[in-house]
Amino acid sequence: MTASSDTAAQERDAKGSCVSPEGRILEMVARGMSLSHVLDGFCRLVEEQAPGVLASVLADLAHVTRLTTLGQLAPSTAHEVNQPLPAIEQMIVGHSEVMRRVLKAVDTVAPTDSTVLIGGETGTGKELIARAIHDRSRRRSRPFVTLNCAAIPGGLLESELFGHEKGSFTGAHARRVGRFELANGGTLFLDEIGDIPLELQPKLLRVLQEQAFERLGSTQTIRVGVRLIAATNLDLAAMVADKRFRSDLYYRLNVFPIAIPRLRDRREDIPALVDHFMRMCACRLNKPVEPVSPAALQALTEYDWPGNVRELANVVERATITACAGDLRFDLPPGGDRNASAGREAVSIAAAPGGVLCEAQIRQQERENIAAALRRTRGKIYGEDGAAKLLGIKPTTLLSRLAKFGLKPTRQVPLASAQVT
Repeated sequence: MTASSDTAAQERDAKGSCVSPEGRILEMVARGMSLSHVLDGFCRLVEEQAPGVLASVLADLAHVTRLTTLGQLAPSTAHEVNQPLPAIEQMIVGHSEVMRRVLKAVDTVAPTDSTVLIGGETGTGKELIARAIHDRSRRRSRPFVTLNCAAIPGGLLESELFGHEKGSFTGAHARRVGRFELANGGTLFLDEIGDIPLELQPKLLRVLQEQAFERLGSTQTIRVGVRLIAATNLDLAAMVADKRFRSDLYYRLNVFPIAIPRLRDRREDIPALVDHFMRMCACRLNKPVEPVSPAALQALTEYDWPGNVRELANVVERATITACAGDLRFDLPPGGDRNASAGREAVSIAAAPGGVLCEAQIRQQERENIAAALRRTRGKIYGEDGAAKLLGIKPTTLLSRLAKFGLKPTRQVPLASAQVT
C-alpha cells in the first residue's frame, strides 16, 4: 500500500490531479461530480490516451445515439425528467443578492432548450454556471461537451467544432468527430466565443439555425440536436460595433444573457467561499481544516480579487499547502487593492493560534480597515459621510495615517471652510 501511495503521489501533475486515468476518474467521483460529468471526463481521457479511438467508436454508434427526431431527447432520459434535483444553492456557493438573481435566471432558463450567453470577467465561474444549466435541463443525462475557443488555433478550430474526414488536409490521418457531433442530444459549451475568427462565424451561425453541418472534406450533411451555451469576458456588442464580431451571430447567441458578477461586487460571499475551498483543499491534500482568524478573513474580504473566484481558490489552496501547526497564512499579491501603493510588498495575513495578533498583524489590520473605509466613502475624508467620521477620528489624524500606510484618497481635500477640525 505504501509503494502504491508513493507512486500515486509522484504521478500528480502541476494542477494536483492524478496523471493516471484511473486516479483522475476516482478523483472526480470523490469530489461528488455527477455521472454526466464523470462520463464527460472519461471521454476526454480516452481521447488524450488514444486520439481518434473515441471518435471512431462514436462514429460507428452514431445510428444508435442520433436523435430520432430533431430536438427530441432519447427515450432513456424520459424517466429522469421528473426526478428531484438538488438545490442549485448546494452546487454554487453564494447567497448575495446579485448571485441570487443569477441562480434564479439559471432555474428559469434551464428547462428550456434556449441558447444562453454567459458574460463575466475571467475567473468568475462561467463554466460552473453552464454546467448548472445543463444539470437542471432535460438533457442532463446526455453529454456536456466543452471547448475553449481561445485555446485552439484559428486554423484548427473548424475541425474541432465540426470534425473532418481522413485526408481532408495535411495531418488528417483519421476521421475526427467534432464537438457538435459529440454533443448530439446534449449541451455544447463554447467558452471565450468572442475569439472565434470572423470567417468561421457564418458556419457557426448556420449550425445554430439549422442544426446541420458538414465535416471538413465531406459533402454529407449531419443533423444534430444540440443546445448551445456560450461564454465570454469580452463586450460582444462593442465588438459588433467595431466590425470584429458578426451582428447576426451575436443576436442569435444573445437569446438569454446571464451576467456573472465580479467577486468584489459580492464580498459578502467571500467567507462562505473561503470555507468551501478550505474544505475542498483539506480533503484533497489530506490535511485538517485550519481555522481562519477574523483579521485574515477581513483582509480576504477587503481585497479586490482581480482574478475573481479562481484567484481566491488559488490563494486558499496555497495557504492550505503551507499551513503548519495551525498557522494559516494568506499571501495576497500587490495590485488587487486600488489603494495599494505601487511599491508595496505582498500582503501576508496569518491566523495565529488563539487569535492573538503580533504588532505587524495589528498594523496590517488597521491599514485594511482604513482602506475599507475609503472604499465605502468613495475616497471622501471630510464631512458627515467621510471616512474620518466613519472611523471616529479627526480628518488630520486620518491624513497622517494615510501617509503612514501609503494610502491615497481619490477625492480632493475640501476648502478650509468645510473642513472639520
